[in-house]
Amino acid sequence: MDFADILVRLLDFLVIGFALASGWLWLAASRRRLRRVSKHETLDAADYNRIITALNRTQILNSRAALATALAAFMAALRIICYEIFGT
Repeated sequence: MDFADILVRLLDFLVIGFALASGWLWLAASRRRLRRVSKHETLDAADYNRIITALNRTQILNSRAALATALAAFMAALRIICYEIFGT
């Protein structure tokens, strides 16, 4: 097994790992639900803080999932480039 084979296998495992991480992060972001607010309810500072914190946490998880997806796509592109260069 030469360097090209090791590199290609490493890239394959990185693609799989980042794709799984992306799916898990998006699943975690989608499972968090906000409490519904009635139009008859008056909101105080604690309610606003709770809503903003939940939105911020979801946004952070979504951005991490997007980063993991971008890394998986980048690793897949490197894998294709290695295939074209080394032929393995």
